Amino acid sequence: MALSLPATGKPRLTSEQLAKKLSTLPSFSVSGHPLIIAGVRGYYKNSMGAPGVNDRGIYDDALFVYTPSVMAAFNGNTDPSVYKKGQGTAEQTRGMASLNPGVWNVYQLALHRGKYLALCQKFGPVQVTRDGNTDYIDQGYFGINIHKGGRNSTSSLGCQTIHPDQWEAFITLVTDQAKRYFGVKWNKTCIPYVLFAD
Repeated sequence: MALSLPATGKPRLTSEQLAKKLSTLPSFSVSGHPLIIAGVRGYYKNSMGAPGVNDRGIYDDALFVYTPSVMAAFNGNTDPSVYKKGQGTAEQTRGMASLNPGVWNVYQLALHRGKYLALCQKFGPVQVTRDGNTDYIDQGYFGINIHKGGRNSTSSLGCQTIHPDQWEAFITLVTDQAKRYFGVKWNKTCIPYVLFAD
């Protein structure tokens, strides 16, 4: 069964509202970053899935492209698709990862799994919370990318995904804005991703 989008359509947040949220972040200057991707986990938690819960496996989150000239909203997912309890940091035993809220200056336009252009974790480690009997923190290079989700699954092992009906518009806009502000270094420049927990 195909995953539905919210009845209200795309997330609604003005550029002024997002700028205000970004201004609350310590040690982060909006003026220093002409292109920012922002995510809001649980944006639709009161109108999709279980009331008051940030569910997994549905597009109940929001992602935004924010530049001095553009503000665009997209339906997305900032959680893994399923739960998987684990322990430790070994790949074979560790739990499923959820990216922790914060500012992640690690993203670059590159090929996701060598297949298509996406925003990929290239410039540094990220911190995640992993499923366990007691959830636990882990930090490293996990390939927590921002890529296209699926129709029957959000297609995430911890990545941030965009609904497939909106993916082309999202990545085309990000690429266009990267070329506008970074020129020939459009695919070599760090693009910050800011994740809020709402």
